[in-house]
Amino acid sequence: MTAAPPLVPAAVPRARYDAAALVGFAQSLLTAAAMPGDRARDVADILVEGDLLGHDTHGLQLLASYLQQIDAGQMKLEGEPLTLADHGAVLTWDGQRLPGPWLVLRAMDIAMEKARTYGSGTVTIGRSHHIACLAAYLKRATDRGLVMLLLSSAPAGASVAPHGGLRSVFSPSPIAIGFPTDDGPVLVDVSTSITTNGLTNRLRREGKRLPQHWLIDENGAPSDDPAVLSSPHRGTILPLGGLDAGHKGYGLALLVEALTAGLAGHGRADPLEPLGASVFVQILDPEAFSGGDAFRRQMGWVAQACLDNPPRQGFDRVRLPGQNGLARRERQLRDGVELEPSVLPALYPWAEKFRVALPGAL
Repeated sequence: MTAAPPLVPAAVPRARYDAAALVGFAQSLLTAAAMPGDRARDVADILVEGDLLGHDTHGLQLLASYLQQIDAGQMKLEGEPLTLADHGAVLTWDGQRLPGPWLVLRAMDIAMEKARTYGSGTVTIGRSHHIACLAAYLKRATDRGLVMLLLSSAPAGASVAPHGGLRSVFSPSPIAIGFPTDDGPVLVDVSTSITTNGLTNRLRREGKRLPQHWLIDENGAPSDDPAVLSSPHRGTILPLGGLDAGHKGYGLALLVEALTAGLAGHGRADPLEPLGASVFVQILDPEAFSGGDAFRRQMGWVAQACLDNPPRQGFDRVRLPGQNGLARRERQLRDGVELEPSVLPALYPWAEKFRVALPGAL
């Protein structure tokens, strides 16, 4: 997919793009930057899957920064993860800063094989590069009738304070869980902070504010201004639960640190490296526990009880986690992916450098 790039338009309105064309565009940029083709395809697939599900701060918005990090030598493109420990159902890798989506998809393949053998399979990865949207991985496991847990922390990133504190210690550190039901999967993807770096950075660039006081400034004053996170300020994002119940997000952040950095053996106690991730991947096979039928019966009942729950004021109905995202995915596969206006302009210089044609709007 190479051609002389078109002239850069002055502004890009919200437009829709064919999902396969976006994958091809992203893959072409990554292969032009010397990433092997299979790895470039994995990264492109996961980025576009994030956009399809509506997680647009962790979709193609990340591609420009990935290309910058490749250019700076901060993402390794060749080689394999280093095995640090392998105990049957449990495997630990040094990811050697290889592309995060490629590492996680390989870890998933291994964890699924282990789950079929042992009932559960766990792979921890230290020194992975960034792994993008966690929800983008889950359906690959739930489609096989499996349960998946995926957690990630960023040892080089600190933008979230512990509950009651003023200085950042944690990254937003997401937790994702997927499990099947007879009526479709449940896909949970939540940060342990009340908002994310991706959203706050976007709003800061656009001169906008957050909808609530999800931040504190360096003196502990509640704020909705993303600028308090940027130098010379030293503000932080609040844990999930905010000012009143942030102890809950704080506890979850510690859990993520234990399962990612703690088990992988690489985290905040180590010398600072460029932005990357410590990762926990676990696959559970319900057949090895009470059986797939029993699992689906129990979780199907719970799911239906949620869906049948009378909605409170301001809600039209109760939904399951991931339900909106899956509906959006189906709609965008049919009608085209709606990209944030800032996404393609950030990629224009790379398209021009590598002489890769931009995708045309539908």
